Amino acid sequence: MKFPALAFLLATMLCSPDLTGQNAATAAKTAIDSIIEKKMLETGIVGAGAAIIIDKKLVWSNGYGYTDRESKTPFTASTLMNIGSIAKTFTGACMMKALEEGKVSLDEDINAYLPFKIVNPYYPNAKITLRHLATHTSGLADRYPFYSDSTYYYGGAKPEPLGEFLRSYFLQGGKHYSKANFLDKKPGTYREYSNIGAGLAGYIVELRTGKKLNEYSKQHIFGPLGMPASGWFLSEINTGNHSKLYNKAGGSIVPIPWYEGTTYPDGGVRTSVLELSKFFIALLNDGKYQRARILKKKTAQEMLRFQHDAANKPENVKLEKLNSGLFWATKMGATRIGHNGSDPGVRTFMLSDLTKEVGVILFFNTSLTEEEEGKYFEFYDELYKYALTIK
Repeated sequence: MKFPALAFLLATMLCSPDLTGQNAATAAKTAIDSIIEKKMLETGIVGAGAAIIIDKKLVWSNGYGYTDRESKTPFTASTLMNIGSIAKTFTGACMMKALEEGKVSLDEDINAYLPFKIVNPYYPNAKITLRHLATHTSGLADRYPFYSDSTYYYGGAKPEPLGEFLRSYFLQGGKHYSKANFLDKKPGTYREYSNIGAGLAGYIVELRTGKKLNEYSKQHIFGPLGMPASGWFLSEINTGNHSKLYNKAGGSIVPIPWYEGTTYPDGGVRTSVLELSKFFIALLNDGKYQRARILKKKTAQEMLRFQHDAANKPENVKLEKLNSGLFWATKMGATRIGHNGSDPGVRTFMLSDLTKEVGVILFFNTSLTEEEEGKYFEFYDELYKYALTIK
């Protein structure tokens, strides 16, 4: 049996009589740094940031490589970058806050909130709810390649307004309308991940609260948690601390322009591993971080509660592999909970064990090839092993 490099090194160090506990911890840190830096060199990843949460407390963070390869600017735990689909958990928290305020219901027909009517042509009389949107069981689909080709705007180009896009996508006769925007599945019966569905949930929160998500988040999440550097749009953050993004193609690592998305509730948040750790702790801790509470305990628990059981689950979900909270899910064979993110130049992890005792946040500013996707999980596994040694 071969021991993983970190585990073997730690075992050797901890058994050595001339190492104090403090020295062993220092050596372990050196070991994890060496492992990460070696893997970054092997894969070509330009920059990375990481944080470890133990028992609802941030206990370790670090940055590796560069936020700007050309200027050799270090990537730190305070470096900002867009976090991909982890942003959905912010949309989910805003949705749950609006629920607390009595402005939405998880089980009301979404057409009660919209200025246009969404009808699945396969099931025209079926009700779609926010709960369906938040568990990816709404029957609304991301039509590819349209979604990836038409909702990302690079180099300062202004995205299509969210409400206009959703109207034209879901309303028959709209310029983006297609029957392929819907699944031939009744809402609640089939799970298919939908970014546009998350965009729709965020839009409903905006309509019902009268505030854009960035404003609502600042009031109810960023402000209370002490996340002053975080935001949704490039115009509201310090871009001088925003990482450049890179893509691996044809064996080369090339920079790509910053971008914003039409359906920003599905992936638009920009933050650092340090600031994100505060939000993650709040979710794991029933809505509370230190003295700040962003959600009532009951509301936060409902957001993280597994929504499916053997008697009530989508037909294509195997509970031993996947279950879902509200914009929250099990990952890695149902051994972790939280959310991941993937966008051009972006790969992120915000995952905890099922007991909520050990959490890992991990950012990368470089997209690898599809064949190398598993390399990201190798980084995560090494960080998780290191977290267990800290615990």
